[in-house]
Amino acid sequence: MAFETWLQPAEAAASTEATKSIGHRSMGGRGLASHSKNAAGTCAHLVLIDETGLFLNPLVRRSWSKIGQTPVIGGDGGHRKKVSVIAGLSVSPKVQRLGLYFATQPDGYFTNDKTIEFLRDLLKHLRGKVVAVWDRGTNHKGPVVSKFLARHPRLTLELLPPWAPELNPVEHVWSWLKYGELANFVPDTTEGLDEEIVDRVIGLKFNPDLLRALWQRSALPFPRKRV
Repeated sequence: MAFETWLQPAEAAASTEATKSIGHRSMGGRGLASHSKNAAGTCAHLVLIDETGLFLNPLVRRSWSKIGQTPVIGGDGGHRKKVSVIAGLSVSPKVQRLGLYFATQPDGYFTNDKTIEFLRDLLKHLRGKVVAVWDRGTNHKGPVVSKFLARHPRLTLELLPPWAPELNPVEHVWSWLKYGELANFVPDTTEGLDEEIVDRVIGLKFNPDLLRALWQRSALPFPRKRV
């Protein structure tokens, strides 16, 4: 399956707010707490980005069954076959509308080039200034990223503090997907797993209440509405 980015907003109406960027900066401590305020103050979309992988072998969780009938979960896909997923959870600057954008890579990885492709598609949808926040992964650094930033001055990239997944709400999207929606799921192929991932995340995309609840599980304060 080819790389595909799903750019529909979490609500059907397209956002028309303005957005911009500066450079590649590091967020830490107090700066993190005020970062969402900075995005709102500059009338920019705030986007939290993260990647994960779901393997062909199922993630086994406790389940229900009849007494004396222990459920048997198959799965012989090995530990290497997987679907990589990247997602961006956005907040619009004026009305704090949540959006979810994602792309999948069956049997692949989000390299620098694929990550930049995701950012490029994201900018096609979000107008004006955009502040994107992500971790310090190697695919988030280097000449390819710097070159992309130089060509797109309305985009600012911020780095989360080291080893701080609790500050990224997208981590809770992955927990919802892995430990809830697809727990004990045994796909036959990576294509089948990819289809299930796409189906579940599209459903989440159009559920703003659940998106908000997942954000609130993180340690990152939700941006305040501008008055």
